Amino acid sequence: MHLRSLRFFVWPVFAMASCAWGQEVNSCAKLMNFKSSGVEITKATPIAAGTTEPDPFGPGRSAPLPAYCRVEGVINRRTGVGGEEFGIHLALAMPDKWNGDFLMQGGGGGNGMVLPPLGLNAAGDTPALLRGFAVVSTDTGHKSHGGAFDFGFMKDQQAALDFAYLANAQVAALAKQLIEQYYGKPAAYSYFVGCSTGGREGMILSQRYPNSFDGIISGDPAMRTGLSNLAIGEWIPVAFNQIAPKDADGKPIITQAITDADRKLVLDSLLKQCDAKDGVADGLISNPLACDFDPATLTCKEKSTESCLSPEKVAAIKKAVGGPKTPGGIQVYPGFLYDTGLTASVPIRGILVPGPGIFGPPTTAMEVDVEKQALADVQPLVDSMSTNLTTFSGHGRKLIFYHGDSDPWFSPLDTLEYYRGMAAANGGLEAVSKWSQFYLVPGMGHCGGGPGLDQFDFLGAMVNWVEKGTAPHSVIATGKAFPGRSRPLCPYPKHAHYKGTGDTEDANNFECR
Repeated sequence: MHLRSLRFFVWPVFAMASCAWGQEVNSCAKLMNFKSSGVEITKATPIAAGTTEPDPFGPGRSAPLPAYCRVEGVINRRTGVGGEEFGIHLALAMPDKWNGDFLMQGGGGGNGMVLPPLGLNAAGDTPALLRGFAVVSTDTGHKSHGGAFDFGFMKDQQAALDFAYLANAQVAALAKQLIEQYYGKPAAYSYFVGCSTGGREGMILSQRYPNSFDGIISGDPAMRTGLSNLAIGEWIPVAFNQIAPKDADGKPIITQAITDADRKLVLDSLLKQCDAKDGVADGLISNPLACDFDPATLTCKEKSTESCLSPEKVAAIKKAVGGPKTPGGIQVYPGFLYDTGLTASVPIRGILVPGPGIFGPPTTAMEVDVEKQALADVQPLVDSMSTNLTTFSGHGRKLIFYHGDSDPWFSPLDTLEYYRGMAAANGGLEAVSKWSQFYLVPGMGHCGGGPGLDQFDFLGAMVNWVEKGTAPHSVIATGKAFPGRSRPLCPYPKHAHYKGTGDTEDANNFECR
């Protein structure tokens, strides 16, 4: 659903302190004296080179950090609903060897925590801080009390507004002032990089604060969470509940709806049908939009065997992957791609591995009222669906989207549908490709993982585009799922295709078609 009207909010302005210390450069501790209405600086400490921060996304990408000044603070501390303390907390890392640029990293889930300001997303093997960026992160105005998906803060109106769109703009404005104060000059270029909730935040910034960042990278955006939750929390479980065996109380045992043998059959058949469409059979479906796999071809002629599926299972799989529709056949949220991650069990379960839900036990319902739920699940303040980006593009800003083909939480086809609509509203795909690109990532789950290549440097590509005017033609991807392999990720509508000669593990032997 597109918002027909969208108010553009003015960037908040924090008055710069006029104290004598304001002219000193590279004095970290003295940033404690920064004064501005509604702003508290709670920490300003030089951090020695060689320290490490735990990688919040798991081991494998940690590295000794450069020397930097770490500033922590809070904007608009207040007491809200239920007597709870709220405020927009932030952490800013300013390296001694600064490259002159600023990067804001997006959040994830319901936010509620200040992650280490490293700039890990879409940065390949070298986080932004190690490249010399000044990096800021924020909890967007509240503290999580129940993990990554704690949305209890939404009962407080201001906290809900801060999370929806206000906090990031305020944090970015303050970070830019602190950067200028510390280094004695403003950042030359500003970037935002985020995935999931961070991807949605990037879209919000491009749509509601079009002059805030020179380059925005939006990955697997959680741009219509109400409708995606309808798909993964009700539509898909109900499809499998309808065919699952029942326990002693008559409730469906959803984990037994699809067996391991069923999943193997589906995956093997999917690869047989679509893997080689990119010129080589390699366990990756690099041209998913051309994949014409249909589970109906696996329907048993008579009784079920290991080489076929019952009509009921076929119907459930097609219904689940096809996405929620009204009884009249109107699609309210896009379906999902037939990709290799459909049967993945870790780190995030694929669609054909039904089990406990993201937010708790799965529903045991046998039906879902899609029309009623779809109306209730639209969230105008949070949803990031505006396509009017004339100010953003008119000032030379750049916007890159990427989305994992096997993302089971947010459909890559929803992001693609937005991109197509945005292109149509801004002069067509050819015109928009001069300032915005969209990349599908084969096999990748939600923001990473899955049977794909989930390490790629969109940040470097974005910097070259913004600062040198060199638009990316492709971005190289690697990953633990296929050691030693590299592939080009290609901007829509192109895909990676094997040239026909050379090592099939080497990206140089593929081209974007």
